[in-house]
Amino acid sequence: MLLKLEKILKENLINMILIISNNKEITTAYIIGWLIKMGKNFIRVQEDEIFEIKVHKKRVYIKSHRNQFFLDEITSVWYRRGELRFQRNQYNNTSINIHMNEAQHWLEDYVIQTLESKKHINKQSNCHVNKLLVLELAQKVGLDVPKFYLAENTDEVVLERTITKSITGNVILESLKENSDGIMYTKVINNREKKDFFISFFQEKIEKDFEIRSFYLNGQIWSMAIFSQNDEQTKTDFRKYNIEKPNRNVRYNLPKDIEQKIQLLMQSLDLNCGSLDFMKNGNKYYFLEVNPIGQFGNVSSDCNYFLEKEIAQYL
Repeated sequence: MLLKLEKILKENLINMILIISNNKEITTAYIIGWLIKMGKNFIRVQEDEIFEIKVHKKRVYIKSHRNQFFLDEITSVWYRRGELRFQRNQYNNTSINIHMNEAQHWLEDYVIQTLESKKHINKQSNCHVNKLLVLELAQKVGLDVPKFYLAENTDEVVLERTITKSITGNVILESLKENSDGIMYTKVINNREKKDFFISFFQEKIEKDFEIRSFYLNGQIWSMAIFSQNDEQTKTDFRKYNIEKPNRNVRYNLPKDIEQKIQLLMQSLDLNCGSLDFMKNGNKYYFLEVNPIGQFGNVSSDCNYFLEKEIAQYL
């Protein structure tokens, strides 16, 4: 099987795209459709695959029950979700096992870093960002950020003018209730809590004209205005989608100086792709957050940007 693969690769001298994604991830399927249409070769790695690291004639390759490929045949990588997972050998002697675990760790690190050194969209190694550090970096590059702080109580919270949301990314609480998941939304603080609680994130409430979601890819930016402020259901958090009466979404061009600051922020975070959220109030654009593996399907479809095609072309 390996010799057959090597022969095919040598004969065709193909460029191979590696896609790392979850099973049944719909955005991945859309982009694969474009890759097929463009005649580009790809390998899709999914979450249930566990790889062995092997060597054949001094060439490193990895193989799972579904895929196998040489590292030097991969020309570009799209990290969407999930991760490359590796099988580790176990040894009976504790000392040997500790040593071999370290050796295997560095082999795995070599594989991941080698792949991330190629042309890529996103990386497994920095697919999560620290929201607090991102906000501080955004301020340093000159973006306006609503005032924020951490607290263990609501003693100093300005009621009706302060919101709270998770310190982490978009939170989905699996099996919160029987046969039901939950999601944490942004909430306006209307009442004080009597007791202290776990350290929480508080931020100044901005009265928005509308929201903006921007998709960033290697220096290019596509933006969409979301008119969520006129619907009580979506006024505080547009993710509380009103299916019966959806928000109006239209193409939007951010001012050039804001786009330049986005570029600086993404470079400082070592991100070449992601979705960024803003709120517009008068002449100010308030930065809210960046999601490296952000949703961009509605930006693409509502504004006819064909972002899936843009990603496929870049790869």
